[in-house]
Amino acid sequence: MIDLYYWPTPNGHKITLMLEECGLAYRIHPINIGAGDQFQPDFLRLSPNNRMPAIIDHAPNDGGEPVRIFESGAILLYFAEKTGQFLASDLRTRYQTIQWLMWQMGGLGPMAGQNHHFNLYAPEPIPYAQERYTKETARLYHVLDVGLEGRDFLAGSYSVADMACYPWIVPHTNQQQNLDDFPNVKAWFTRIGSRPATMKAYAVGEGMRPSRPPTDEERQNMFGEKQKRR
Repeated sequence: MIDLYYWPTPNGHKITLMLEECGLAYRIHPINIGAGDQFQPDFLRLSPNNRMPAIIDHAPNDGGEPVRIFESGAILLYFAEKTGQFLASDLRTRYQTIQWLMWQMGGLGPMAGQNHHFNLYAPEPIPYAQERYTKETARLYHVLDVGLEGRDFLAGSYSVADMACYPWIVPHTNQQQNLDDFPNVKAWFTRIGSRPATMKAYAVGEGMRPSRPPTDEERQNMFGEKQKRR
């Protein structure tokens, strides 16, 4: 059994995508980032960066003590190795997959996240920041579009790279992006969205997040400096 500490954000969706594709049994522990659950001592012992997702695998392949992991990219790689799925054994394909996973972790996720922040959550408009991150998001969509030229998925076959990137494209409208401008991304996006495991993964988080804008307290919990510095 896998314990998944989760909230329905792009990084949280990555892990439910993988778990549903692999058919691994898991139980959800909601970490409501608006309520400040990510600052609870028990969670910080698991994820010291006060970010979800995080996991505990109570049945690791070596039969030893439970394995605890934070950081969504590391979790995806762990499950790929645990199950032998969605990460090729062939050297070149394997590293093509890993490079796109790292690209998402270091580029698409952080830049789209800043896009979300300044376009959706900032307490007041900051035009320079909005333009800066909207343009950078568009540049990254173009990179993804080029990477998908002539192929269905980033490394040929569906992999952890696609699972990492897809949830950051789901909110493309909020990022001020039009998928018609990126035809390869649009076809890839439709392809992944139609997978049964994708539908199941997104159903997990339905109804968890409020449909209204965050309150001041929730905004502080998500974006403030609440955690005490050591």
